[in-house]
Amino acid sequence: MKSSVLTRYRVMAYVTAVMLLVLCACMVAKYGFKTGEDVTFMVSQAHGILYIIYLVFAFDLGSKARWSFGKLLWILLSGTIPTAAFFVERKVAREVQPLIVDAAPATAKA
Repeated sequence: MKSSVLTRYRVMAYVTAVMLLVLCACMVAKYGFKTGEDVTFMVSQAHGILYIIYLVFAFDLGSKARWSFGKLLWILLSGTIPTAAFFVERKVAREVQPLIVDAAPATAKA
């Protein structure tokens, strides 16, 4: 597996997790303080699009790492639980790192 597959997943896991935290703050402002309805709408739409991209990258990584359905489902759902993606991403990165094959050409020794 190429390292770019893991890198794409890691970036989208962080972006999705941060956007979910921002969305939670916006929801508190909207429903708790009756302000920021437009911002909440924009953030929710952005999070939705980014979550779809996260799903694609996580599924790609899971298919290349040959994860079981339950494990893949947990990783896909971690983008919907605030702060879960941070912890899941770290665990996934440690687990997938040994599967990465560098595509660097071998140098010939003379």
